[in-house]
Amino acid sequence: MDTATHMLRTGQRGALFQVNMALRDLRSSVERIGLAWSLASHDVVARYRGSILGPFWITLSMGLMVAGIGLLNAKLLNVAVPDFIPFVALGIVFFGAISGTVTEGCDTFVGAAGILSQTSLPMFTFVWRTVLRNLINLAHNMVIIVAVLVYYGFWRKADVASAAVGLVLLVANSAWAAMLVGIFSARFRDVPQIVQSLMQFAIFFTPVFWLPERLGSSRFVLDFNPFYHLVEAVRAPLLGKQLEPHSYLMLALMALAGWGVTFAIFTRTRRRIVHYL
Repeated sequence: MDTATHMLRTGQRGALFQVNMALRDLRSSVERIGLAWSLASHDVVARYRGSILGPFWITLSMGLMVAGIGLLNAKLLNVAVPDFIPFVALGIVFFGAISGTVTEGCDTFVGAAGILSQTSLPMFTFVWRTVLRNLINLAHNMVIIVAVLVYYGFWRKADVASAAVGLVLLVANSAWAAMLVGIFSARFRDVPQIVQSLMQFAIFFTPVFWLPERLGSSRFVLDFNPFYHLVEAVRAPLLGKQLEPHSYLMLALMALAGWGVTFAIFTRTRRRIVHYL
């Protein structure tokens, strides 16, 4: 079979062509990042349209969760409240950012089915939409972080620069995970339920509501928990603690490997995603 006949029957034009088209999609989405921001902002505003506090309901609900869980667990675990509340507050907020990005990532392409079927917008645009929407939510919750750090005096020793590096790594890893589950969710509609169950398990397996020191000699299990490293990369510097160097290395390698695998899968499935929907 000659090349022309093969292309006519299969619709394939070679792996290199597919890679170039995927890269073109990525470049085009970056050039239209303003569109992704507008879509993300509209999502947040539309969700709270007609309410009194608007998007600050995000802050209020998160603040009540931090206060309730922090005070209760401090008593149950016999931990000083001034030490435990900041630990729990930062843990809940940043784990929530990860969980929200990944969980909502399942709806990245499914939720945009109407737009994708009628326009030629870059598919990466909807990935950035999911990421930016959760960054907006995180920005609202930063009010809680600042209030806790100031009230309990941690602002004096907080390493904001290191925390910013940790936040970049957190977003980079959450983004590829959101895109990956988005691709699989478009094909298999059971994936969102699986992801939600995994995230519910992960929050209890990760030191968010409990201190890692409580594991004692079993603390080594945290080395294999990526969520622990993601949260701790931001939380530890803000609490004036030194993050283990291998955590940065692990998160950087995880981001590179994750994006490599995700982009390869996207390259392979890009033409089929609309048909999955």
